[in-house]
Amino acid sequence: MTGGAGYIGSHVAVALAEAGYQPVLLDNLCNSAAEVLPRLEGLCDKALPFLVADVRDRAALDGLFQTYQPQAVIHCAGLKSVAESIANPLLYYRNNVEGSLTLLEAMQAAGCSRMVFSSSATVYGAPDALPYTEAHPLRPMNPYGQTKAMIEQMLRDCGAAHPQWKAINLRYFNPVGAHPSGQIGEDPRGTPNNLMPYVAQVAVGARPRLQIFGTDWPTPDGTGVRDYIHVMDLAEAHVAALQALEGQAEVQDINVGTGQGSSVLELLEAFTQASGVDIPWEAAPRRPGDLACYFANASLAHTQLNWSARRDLATMCADVWRWQQNNPKGYAA
Repeated sequence: MTGGAGYIGSHVAVALAEAGYQPVLLDNLCNSAAEVLPRLEGLCDKALPFLVADVRDRAALDGLFQTYQPQAVIHCAGLKSVAESIANPLLYYRNNVEGSLTLLEAMQAAGCSRMVFSSSATVYGAPDALPYTEAHPLRPMNPYGQTKAMIEQMLRDCGAAHPQWKAINLRYFNPVGAHPSGQIGEDPRGTPNNLMPYVAQVAVGARPRLQIFGTDWPTPDGTGVRDYIHVMDLAEAHVAALQALEGQAEVQDINVGTGQGSSVLELLEAFTQASGVDIPWEAAPRRPGDLACYFANASLAHTQLNWSARRDLATMCADVWRWQQNNPKGYAA
């Protein structure tokens, strides 16, 4: 699994181990911490092979495939900040697209032809209608979303050229939460780009207040609405996708969300209930490119993967708060 020490990858590793798989992890640690590994091994109760390498390093990938002969790849590695991708698009094309190309070439050389890809709902762009279905046109609004759409297309082209290629593009909506143990969670470097870790840092006193970008959106309370999904539900979706690849004969796109949206103010209320801390906030102007509302139609995940999200917003907030309290400075604590 690429990106195995990251936020998503670390939780997927736990879910894989719980399902009886032996994960092999690769990560260059550019946005993650080596401290994740001993915590993962404690949660999984087994040693986890871990290679510190960049997904663009073909020699490292060839060595990994030769040593461990994996039967499938879960591809979680990638830069993921929308704002950073707008400011530095070439970095995103170099890292995300070139990295995926190198990985696919290494897989082909090793005879490994199954992949679960960490894609994103950002491939859709502004909605024609809600909820998003997998048939919605792809109109990504930023370079980050473009890289995800390009990688999806690479996989579809591989599937068309080589019938043995099987892949599932999991289009994530808004992953939040942490493992219920409080041992692993989201530890963004610098200022968080996402809402939930920012709220958690305000609650623990690391930041003074939250800015809400737009309180005049055409939503019930004026704040943006998103489809928040617990990271452990998301991790279990990867396991379900891996199992589905056994009988699949195509490259498929599948939404991974709860199927319902929550506003910023609803999330703040849930976090206050979970933590007992009132979150100070101030209104700020809308950000260019933001959307008022988006959420998934996740029915295909249920029918194709036998998977549905099970954890609610209260659980997401409680697990984040446990992680933040146990690790006020993240993995550096």
